[in-house]
Amino acid sequence: MSWPEPVVCVQSLAESGIRTIPVRYVKPPCQRPGGAAMESVEVQRNIPVVDMAKLESAAAVREMAEACREWGFFHVINHGISGEVMECVKESWKQFFDQPLDLKKQYANSPMTYEGYGSRLGIEKGAILDWSDYFFLNYMPTSLRNPAMWPAFPPSSKKLIEEYGNEAVKLCGKLMKRLSVGLGLKEEYLLNAFGGEEGIGACMRANMYPKCPQPDLTLGLSPHSDPGGITILLPDHNVPGLQVRKGDHWITIDPIPNALIVNIGDQIQVLSNAIYKSVKHRVIVNSNKDRVSLAFFYNPKSDLIIEPAKELVSEERPALFPRMTFDEYRLHIRKRGICGTSQHEQSLEST
Repeated sequence: MSWPEPVVCVQSLAESGIRTIPVRYVKPPCQRPGGAAMESVEVQRNIPVVDMAKLESAAAVREMAEACREWGFFHVINHGISGEVMECVKESWKQFFDQPLDLKKQYANSPMTYEGYGSRLGIEKGAILDWSDYFFLNYMPTSLRNPAMWPAFPPSSKKLIEEYGNEAVKLCGKLMKRLSVGLGLKEEYLLNAFGGEEGIGACMRANMYPKCPQPDLTLGLSPHSDPGGITILLPDHNVPGLQVRKGDHWITIDPIPNALIVNIGDQIQVLSNAIYKSVKHRVIVNSNKDRVSLAFFYNPKSDLIIEPAKELVSEERPALFPRMTFDEYRLHIRKRGICGTSQHEQSLEST
C-alpha cells in the first residue's frame, strides 16, 4: 500500500516563504479556529493540575478523578521525569526535523505501518490535510520495535528515546493505579484490564507544527479523541497550541514549566463506563513560530476484551459500551469514518 498522491513536507512549504497556504490545507469555514459561533475560543481557563507527590492522599486522588470526569485532561507535576531528560529529548526531535529533507526522507513511512517520518494521515485521495509533519514509533511491546527506523541523528536520539520512553511507561503505570482508586476499584484493576505490565502497548509520535502564514484557515491537528488508554504529552512550553473542548468552547492550554499533559483515551472511558471522559482536542498553529511536541500513547493489549467494569454497572447506570478488543475498536472507528480515523488507526492521534 502506498500514499494516494505525492507526500508534501509541510515544514518545507513553510520554509519556502509562501504567503498563501495550498488549498489542500484550508479547512471548511465551520472547522477553522474560531470559525463557528458555538466553537468560540476561550483562553481564560486552564486544565487542572495534579501533583504526583501528593497522590497517596485520598484528597489528591479525588482531585485527579474530578479532573478526569470534568475535563479528561490535566497537567501533572512532580512526575519523576527530569527536566533535563524532557528538554534533551525534545531538542533531539527539533534537530531531526531541522535536517535537510533528503535525510529525513530516509525514514519515510507508508500507510502500512505509519512508522517513521510522515506528513499526512490517511489514504483518502484529495483529503484536506493538517498543517504538520510527524515521526511515529512503536515502543511496547519491545518485539514491535524497529531500531532501524529510530533516527540516527542527532547521535544521542536513540538513547534519549529509550530513556524517555521507559520513564513514560513508569509514569503511566503509577497513574493507572491512582485512576483505578479514583473509580473506587482496586488499584491494579485498570492495569490488569490492559494486560498487566507485560501486556500493555505503547507508541510515540513526535510532532512538528511549522509556522503558518494563514493560521486562521487551517489546523495542525483536526479535532479527535484518542482511541487508546492514556496519552502523555510533552508540550512545547514556549508555544501554546493544544486546545481542549469544554462545553461549547475550545480552551487553549497554557503549558506549565516542567509539567506534562495527561489525557484520558477512549479505552479508559469504556472501562470507567463513561465516569472518566475521553475528550475531543485539536492543535492550532502559529504564524511566527514552529512548535514541537512529543506524545506518548499507553494502550491495552490489542486482543483483550475491553468493557465497563462490572463494579461500575448497575440498573441505574447500565453498561454504556459494547464488549470489544482494542483491535476491533480501531477497525470499528475506521469503518464509521470518524473524524481523524487515520490517527485513530495507529494511535497517531495526538497533540
